[in-house]
Amino acid sequence: MKTFKDKVAVITGAGNGIGRALAIGLAKAGARLALSDISAAGLAETTRQLPQGAVVRTYRLDVSSQEAVFAHADEVKRDFGTAHLLINNAGTTLVGMFENQTLDEMRWLVDINLWGVIYGSKAFLPLMLAQREGCVVNLSSVFGLVGFPTHSAYNIAKFGVRGMTESLWTELMGTGVEAICVHPGGINTGFDQRARYCAASGERERAMGDKAATMMRTTPDECAAEILAGIRKGKRRIVAGRLSSLMFWLPRLFPSNYHRFLKSVMP
Repeated sequence: MKTFKDKVAVITGAGNGIGRALAIGLAKAGARLALSDISAAGLAETTRQLPQGAVVRTYRLDVSSQEAVFAHADEVKRDFGTAHLLINNAGTTLVGMFENQTLDEMRWLVDINLWGVIYGSKAFLPLMLAQREGCVVNLSSVFGLVGFPTHSAYNIAKFGVRGMTESLWTELMGTGVEAICVHPGGINTGFDQRARYCAASGERERAMGDKAATMMRTTPDECAAEILAGIRKGKRRIVAGRLSSLMFWLPRLFPSNYHRFLKSVMP
């Protein structure tokens, strides 16, 4: 996808952070926007920040609901006629040692971060395959490259997103549809204000959360610019943000021992 002009771009989680920045960047590039988020207020603020004349429709959406996501795909087809670019961006986080997380807490996280991506991809892919044109962009994380302490549920989801997307690389060859996996790292999306801690979390979780927040210095605008540039260049994997390159190379250079480095950053 060399140009975004007049393309229909579907973005989940567009009410803040990277999703909002992507919406603004794509609007400036001339794309038509189908923006969704669980927060109507967030969507309203994103719309307010779009350049004048942007073509946009907003939808309140809970990506953890299969029924809602498939209905959303029908709404987009009704309103725009098609979809060329799907960015499965909606996500959240849960901080907690594996032993402290309940199954319900983990299920809540995985339903949003993994199943939300699965639902979105399944709902929109048939339309793209039928027109032999499209691009599915799935946001994993640097925590889809390395297993990180106090983030096991998040790792489960983001490794799953990575695995699904990489399988699509081969499956979609020759179809006219691309799949891209994005691994953001160190992005200042308000983690320290929005992070959810497991109910049984203690000092170690809080200390790790505080430390993680200090490492998030790349702005959403900078991250979005890297993602859009990567899409234009036809990259299958986009690694964006502070510390992302380090997290990409650690498991490749030290596949069995990188945990020793990560242990050193634990409180």
